[in-house]
Amino acid sequence: MSLKENKTVELWRSFMPLRNRIINPVSSDLFSLQIYQHINDYMNPESEFVKWAAMEVSDNMEIPQGMDSYYLSGGLYAVFLHKGGPQNFRETFHFIFNEWMPVSGYIVDHREHFELLGEKYKNNEPESEEEIWIPIKRWES
Repeated sequence: MSLKENKTVELWRSFMPLRNRIINPVSSDLFSLQIYQHINDYMNPESEFVKWAAMEVSDNMEIPQGMDSYYLSGGLYAVFLHKGGPQNFRETFHFIFNEWMPVSGYIVDHREHFELLGEKYKNNEPESEEEIWIPIKRWES
């Protein structure tokens, strides 16, 4: 998948009917996870990446048929609140990467990027809220 050839809607359409078969969810929160091959690929709309629709589970001993498990590598993240639908995601990303990041003392780390879609997430609604988790590490000159 790439941002230019975005298949996010299809991914979630296939995931949502299966999520009720997950027997050990930690919560009802959903995660939209992106794995980029190269560290700066998130900036290029044509760069291919792997995208997961996911839920956190207490253990992965029983994985429903048609699903896979994924272990988030962990580490330090900067967390931002995005309000609104996908149409104004560009504004939030502009703030993160053009305003906050240059003065933060951090740089993007080469790990998973993800969004936490919690109880205030309302899909395409203007009052929707989601957390954007950006992997970071200290900038060393």
